[in-house]
Amino acid sequence: MLTLISPAKSLDLESPTPRNQPTEPRLLDETAKLAEIMSGKSVADLRKLMGVSEEIATLNVERYRDFQPGTPETARPAGVTFDGAVYRGMDPQSFDTRDWTEAQKSLRILSGLYGVLRPLDRIQPYRLEMGTALRTHRGNTLVSWWGDQLRDLVSADLQESPGPKVIVNLASAEYFQAVAGIDAKIISPRFESRDRQGRWKVISFTAKTARGLMAGWMIRNRVRTVKALTDFHEGWEYCDEVSSSDIPVFRKFD
Repeated sequence: MLTLISPAKSLDLESPTPRNQPTEPRLLDETAKLAEIMSGKSVADLRKLMGVSEEIATLNVERYRDFQPGTPETARPAGVTFDGAVYRGMDPQSFDTRDWTEAQKSLRILSGLYGVLRPLDRIQPYRLEMGTALRTHRGNTLVSWWGDQLRDLVSADLQESPGPKVIVNLASAEYFQAVAGIDAKIISPRFESRDRQGRWKVISFTAKTARGLMAGWMIRNRVRTVKALTDFHEGWEYCDEVSSSDIPVFRKFD
């Protein structure tokens, strides 16, 4: 079983890192090419390309200009560097060494800059979302830049992962499109909360946190079957009556 999650825009560059041996991202040649393209962008370019403030654009212009090929000593494991709702839900700082070993086998982070990351792969600070309309000689999107590379690497990792050869998709649609068409059974959990009108809906922030909670729960409990996913609680309840074989639905009743 292989779980896919998205990265985060916000980064944590100060928290402790795991005692486990860090690893190197496996598509660094492609990453270096992208970083070189991005290093030629101005603050105005990044504001337009990313739809961000001048402050964020300036920060990322500096990051790309300082970006080093390979993995310098200042690089940090991806699993403790991303810091959005998914990662706060997953709570990797609570992982012990065995949990990190499990995560390295069974969790992958899809990345606009690095392609596919294992949790212990060391990364430099960056911002580059998969949905960015970056024009290159390969096309007008990052999905076209990566082509089949991410799908092929995820497929290979799936074959080496523990348990059945099933992908648990906890990534956003923006990121999962980079591996669309992969030849594997895909389970896409759905997390619903009541809106102000009392209707069951996917509410973005709450769902992101839930995806992280499930990812962390799967790692800590060494989940090896699709059926075991229905045992996930963490404040959520599996609802069989609205679920399908590929989309288990979990609802938050409090």
